[in-house]
Amino acid sequence: MFYSLTGTLVHTEPGVTVIECGGVGYKCFTSLNTQRQLPALGEKAKLFTTLVVREDAMDLYGFFSQSEQNCFRLLNGISGVAASKALSILSELTPQAVALAAASGDSKAFARANGIGPKLAQRIVLELRDKVSSIGASEEYAGQLSAAGQISASQNAQEAVNALTVLGYTPSEAAAVVGRFDSALPVEELITRALRAMASK
Repeated sequence: MFYSLTGTLVHTEPGVTVIECGGVGYKCFTSLNTQRQLPALGEKAKLFTTLVVREDAMDLYGFFSQSEQNCFRLLNGISGVAASKALSILSELTPQAVALAAASGDSKAFARANGIGPKLAQRIVLELRDKVSSIGASEEYAGQLSAAGQISASQNAQEAVNALTVLGYTPSEAAAVVGRFDSALPVEELITRALRAMASK
């Protein structure tokens, strides 16, 4: 329903941001990571938005980047991860960190978020990894890597592409961008550079 909001930042408090557009103030629930990226009060701001409809409420969630928005949607789609818990995770972890933790099976990273216990953290990792578990061994995946800039067969490049797929990008999109960089770089650095490149399109 709402793709994004662009207007004047008029109010912030922990977990909440209000942007005024055309005389209407839109209350968005936001992560602490998004709030750190916002300008000063009174300045122009933009948030990508997702409307979450429940029986008793319609809540608008705002994100500084589309990668964070993709993370939120994936997390919120996991059983036991309500919108508030997804936002809690994104207050603790950046999109890059979510992708890396999911791809590497690091459930402890998710457990650091408020309201996320060890069992739920393990379920998050399992469900996110299931979304990309079939990519690495497929011939199609190898062909995409080769066609997208001659990525070497290094584990770093493969993990970076898998992690970007967790964020909602297609394997071909992820491979094309990762292929621009040195596959010997650390996985987290490859993810960070790829996300920056995608955001600048």
